[in-house]
Amino acid sequence: MIKHLTNESQNALLHFYNRIWQEQYFPTLWQQDIIIPLLKPGKDPKNPSNYRPIALTCCLCKLLERMINRRLVHYLEANKYLHPFQSGFRKGRSTIDNLLALETDIRLSFLQRKHLVAIFFDIEKAYDRTWRYGILKDLYDLGLRGNLPIFIKNFLQLRKFRVKVESEFSDFFIQEEGVPQGSVLSVTLFILKINNILKQLPTSVRGYLYVDDLYISCTGTNMNFIQRQLQTAVNNITQWCNSNGFTISTSKTAGVHFCRKRNLHLDPEIKLYGEVVIFVNEIRFLGIIFDKKLTFLPHVKQLRKKSEIALNILKVLSTTAWGADRDSMLKIYRATVLSKLEYGCTIYGSARKSVLQKLDPVHHTALRLCSGAFRTSPVKSLYVECYEPALELKRQMLSLHYYFKIQSNSNHPFHDFKLRPFLLRLQNARKSFIPVFFTRVQDILNDLNLLHLHVTPEPKSNFPPWGIPVVQFLNPFKTFIKSDTAGIIYQQIFIEHRQEYNDFIAIYTDGSKSSDHVSFAVIFPNTTFSFKLHPSCSVFTAEIAAVLLALEKISDCLER
Repeated sequence: MIKHLTNESQNALLHFYNRIWQEQYFPTLWQQDIIIPLLKPGKDPKNPSNYRPIALTCCLCKLLERMINRRLVHYLEANKYLHPFQSGFRKGRSTIDNLLALETDIRLSFLQRKHLVAIFFDIEKAYDRTWRYGILKDLYDLGLRGNLPIFIKNFLQLRKFRVKVESEFSDFFIQEEGVPQGSVLSVTLFILKINNILKQLPTSVRGYLYVDDLYISCTGTNMNFIQRQLQTAVNNITQWCNSNGFTISTSKTAGVHFCRKRNLHLDPEIKLYGEVVIFVNEIRFLGIIFDKKLTFLPHVKQLRKKSEIALNILKVLSTTAWGADRDSMLKIYRATVLSKLEYGCTIYGSARKSVLQKLDPVHHTALRLCSGAFRTSPVKSLYVECYEPALELKRQMLSLHYYFKIQSNSNHPFHDFKLRPFLLRLQNARKSFIPVFFTRVQDILNDLNLLHLHVTPEPKSNFPPWGIPVVQFLNPFKTFIKSDTAGIIYQQIFIEHRQEYNDFIAIYTDGSKSSDHVSFAVIFPNTTFSFKLHPSCSVFTAEIAAVLLALEKISDCLER
């Protein structure tokens, strides 16, 4: 609704936001939330702790939060205040980053016949117990002054909420601590507050965060050394949590001893608040089940079970009498089943083929339901009929997408990842060991003859969100429809346009694609540049590459 406001209404809203910002006042109504409790799947409805609170806040407040959050995030990212191993809610980052870090460390420890011990922490009610004054102190320590920290202070204080069940409302309650649930700013403020927890680790212990999902790991050949290092790390983390208002759950915190050795060896004894941390054979972390041998068999089995349950939706909708059409069925399949199979496949896709093949029947059954094909129909015909590749090809494609995403982001912690020569020789010598993700991707690129492909880095923009870019784009043809306009009219308009700007240098760009090659060209008054791209590139890639080259040449001329 806000998007469809008139210009006058938008200007009035902007004036209202500026008054809040400059006069350092926060509307009282925006400090009140409505909580809707949703029962967690498979939980007892009589236990209040089994409900997930969903907070509803004012949309006008959320819009202003989003504007301020962009400014705060720009300041934090531009000055590199956030820890590089914090992946939560950051541009170009995802849960896969933390999963990749864990899988890579485990694969390398297996390759060197070492132990890797990881501890997965659970912070009790992390959002609800975040220390507000600690957030303001962190903002002050980062050098933030003026309206932004004052707005955040007003945003956090005097928060109230009431619970809505059906049409009934409870009384208002005061939220004395924590950040508001459901608000845009809360995630960034929480990430800022928990940011320093990773700085408490010894150099031999690695740690990764996705918002409040924390794990630490240590690799070595001597279990006593690993135990001492992890115990030091746990002590430092608990001390930091006590000083910053966080509490770690001893019952939900667990460890896993990843190892392929068959001889008898005990798990390390790590104590948290005086209680011994429980070690398990498998653990669910960010939606992926890691077992101690890293076979991913428990994860694949559970994934198949969930997918088969989701297939019941397709079985109901595939009724011949009143069922949905093929396109609708495929859309439902991709949303309800295929999305489950795709999540984390760049990680669990490293499992043995015998394990991954357990998921193929789910894919084939779904395609038969969507297309109405017989059970005896060849699998390859299903792929062609439904425009859906095999799961193996899908996993390879998503792995390549993720790899190119890493290579295009120079700030990504795995951007410059390379195996040491010693590990490369070891990996080549031990063929039975599953290689790390980057080696697997290199094998895919080698099969596609793309091994020496250059990935253009994503351009960095230091333009602040509070600035107003001044860009002029002249399009003399915008009022004409191509199908209704004769070519001679376009030529006449172009000649008039060139005469009007005859003091400027004309630069022309073009891209083309045929069945076997893709190329582009940039034409200057005295020089022509032409290049050939890989045949897999699209014509859009060729066109945009030509524009990019033209801008680079112009920039070089201006610098000289």
